[in-house]
Amino acid sequence: MKLQQLLSYTRRGVDDYNMIDDGDVIAIGISGGKDSLTLLYALHGLKRFYPKKFELKAITVDLGLGIQKLDEITALCKSMDVEYHIVKTEIGDIVFNERKETNPCSLCAKMRKGALNDKALEIGCNKIAYAHHRDDIIETMMLSLIFEGRFYSFSPKTYLDKTGLTLIRPLMYASEYDIKGFQNKTNLPVAKNPCPVDGRTKRQYVKDLIDNLNREFPGIRERFFRAVLDGNIQGWPTPIPRQPRTKSRDIK
Repeated sequence: MKLQQLLSYTRRGVDDYNMIDDGDVIAIGISGGKDSLTLLYALHGLKRFYPKKFELKAITVDLGLGIQKLDEITALCKSMDVEYHIVKTEIGDIVFNERKETNPCSLCAKMRKGALNDKALEIGCNKIAYAHHRDDIIETMMLSLIFEGRFYSFSPKTYLDKTGLTLIRPLMYASEYDIKGFQNKTNLPVAKNPCPVDGRTKRQYVKDLIDNLNREFPGIRERFFRAVLDGNIQGWPTPIPRQPRTKSRDIK
């Protein structure tokens, strides 16, 4: 996937769900993985021509497990003139050593999001951009069906009453395949996930399940995604009807 296609997907998500307003200060959660670095490129590129003016800041929550390629990520943010913050925590030690969680993902995610939200508020952000893509939305729907018995997936845009922050997911229309293609073309400084249970989670099980289903029934991913978009899921905003627009000459 080229930058032009990435910006097209990003603008579609932002426009359909009114994710960005004039004057927004948006924190991007940077894990060091391909998804969050692609989101950094996407919003930095969108900022150049989007009619609503917004500011970007980047935040990495250090779980205490180490951050690979930190120098490269720092240099990338500097090259884009994006303010970069690192939040030191002991989340990894708490989850894996003190609590010895058998299913650590839920607690880790809750603590990580709390640290990210606190830092975003501290540095003056009113929104946080997550790098969830189309396949993440589909996998979350399947996780909810299999393990909770309900049809659900996270919303493209969510307002958090307790903090006043709004969560947005601008990459919602981009697939993981697209993002891998962008990673290869751009040579992103992708860091390996330091989590001890990486690749051995319920989400990985569901990812593999969907891969197998898609091989047997080609196009099932697209049908699953359409089912989520049209599913009237509680908490999902209604997309704004798309208006025809002239092609931007700023997208190169």
